[in-house]
Amino acid sequence: MTDAIIYLDPDSPLNLQNQIRQKLVDGILNGAFPPGSRLPSSRKLAGQLEVARNTVVLAYQQLLAEGYLVSQQRSGIFVNKEMLDTRVGFRGETVAASAEEAVRWKRWVKSEANSGRAPRDLPSWSKYPYPFIDGKFDSSLFPLAEWREASRLALSVADVREWSTGSGDTDDPMLIEEIRTKILPRRGIQAKPDEILITLGTQHSLYLLSELLASKSVTAVMEEPGNTAMRQLLERRGARIQQQEVDASGIVVNDALQACDLVYVTPSHQIPTTVAMPVERRKKLLRAASEQNFLIVEDDYECETSYLERPAPALRSMDKEGRVVYVASFSKVLAPGIRLGFIVANSEFIRRARALRRAMLNHPPLNNQRTAAYFLSLGHYDALMMRMARTFQERRTALRDALNYYRSVSLEITPEVGGTTWWVRLPEDFNVDYLASEAEREGILIEPVRHYYADPAKAQNCFRMGVTSLPIEQIRPGVLKLTELIRNLASGRVEHLDSSSGEWLTGAELSAAMSDRIILYNVVYGVPCTIELHRDGRMVGRAGYANEDCDTGRWWVDGDRWHRQWQQWVYGEEAAYYVVIDGDRIKWFNEDRQIVDAAFIRTAVTAN
Repeated sequence: MTDAIIYLDPDSPLNLQNQIRQKLVDGILNGAFPPGSRLPSSRKLAGQLEVARNTVVLAYQQLLAEGYLVSQQRSGIFVNKEMLDTRVGFRGETVAASAEEAVRWKRWVKSEANSGRAPRDLPSWSKYPYPFIDGKFDSSLFPLAEWREASRLALSVADVREWSTGSGDTDDPMLIEEIRTKILPRRGIQAKPDEILITLGTQHSLYLLSELLASKSVTAVMEEPGNTAMRQLLERRGARIQQQEVDASGIVVNDALQACDLVYVTPSHQIPTTVAMPVERRKKLLRAASEQNFLIVEDDYECETSYLERPAPALRSMDKEGRVVYVASFSKVLAPGIRLGFIVANSEFIRRARALRRAMLNHPPLNNQRTAAYFLSLGHYDALMMRMARTFQERRTALRDALNYYRSVSLEITPEVGGTTWWVRLPEDFNVDYLASEAEREGILIEPVRHYYADPAKAQNCFRMGVTSLPIEQIRPGVLKLTELIRNLASGRVEHLDSSSGEWLTGAELSAAMSDRIILYNVVYGVPCTIELHRDGRMVGRAGYANEDCDTGRWWVDGDRWHRQWQQWVYGEEAAYYVVIDGDRIKWFNEDRQIVDAAFIRTAVTAN
């Protein structure tokens, strides 16, 4: 026994004392330290592990208090003989798994979930240097100190006595009140306590709704593209699914909705395009629901990430007839840890949903509910939302700017609409699935979007890039590597300087051709941009429909290449390009002689 060695992991998140406790408990429970066996003295074990003796003493004291060890006067410390009495042992025998199982589970299982074309889950996503995937969050975002404070309060004697006594299927009244008075008013929603049901997150909410509202006799409308998880839930219930196109204002509201019973929408930021539904479209959808007598499931996805304008009120807040069932969850930053969401609807529907939830679980863990209630009541949630809005807006802008800087002429992203993702479009014949596979080899994760469509042939040239899962300093180098990969994969289709149409200009000809000119083009995210090139080398740039983004810089010619440097745009860095003029078009080529951008060029009205 004295020769037994406990190995400590220098990279473990546990401190030395807790590591020793953990290793000893593991050894006791798996039989490495048999009942009644003697452990090394604290001095000897400390010497073996090269730690302070007091560290071992404290570990031993805790295990003595918990009953794993017993102390015998003048004899030492021993493993408690009674510790394993209640455990079933095999006395060393093992049961080998047979290749020919006696039970054929395929025969017995009567119902299976439809995995469909769901995206591949990567449990190790955080090990990739550039995970541009939405819905995952780097750990630095979690409000650790604030959540610990709320947890300590929830674990007070009075609170533990309250939530540990059991409450049937009733949710924590403190959390219900915080949701009712703090979260819902931000979305314009007024609700009574009996109109709110706590769930284990959005997915749990949608499962309850599909079980209650969908069947073979129901026609359910889904956004196209739309939430794959909801589509699978409706398919599981046998509902007739009708796909409804999405435009720049969200789901299209037209006569095609006449024969439906249920419409599922994500109006705050449509999944997956992120477009927001304006108030007029929301009113039109509610009128159609009233006239055609259908229900609406409102999934208020990413309602807190409207950076560019004040978010529109929730459909539920505008509903005069009680036709909208509202689904939301707490910040996705908290979701991986607490998994809490809620449904807001008519009290009769909530009563039925509560009964169905009771068949699965009485309620989500009440200790988590009480912790979340304190987190809200102390103002931590509002502070978190403001902090996350700033963080995600900065990251999203950084991704937009990097895509614009390293763009190829064939890459486009959706117009600015908020949210935490960009929708990236490549040429029609580009194989995005192959790009994603090759990018993963380079440590870059992107999300092809085909699985969001009912028709898998759609959007094969599109993918999404999210900003929730990587810090801002990783965005630019990640985009650089990705765009280099895109250029390599499209090398046969990228225009080359040596074979370009038009006139390749150098030296004095290039300087004269660029003097007193105006360049017109759209940036990668769709807004117009105008650049004035003055004869004295000054540059003035204006971007946006109202010229809201402006900058100044300078340009010059050095040998065969045109140089430019802005004060703020494109990181304020100097860049040099070969230039070709082809009629009213200007084309820029990089040092590898590949085209990087093109625009219209014309003579300035007034030459300065």
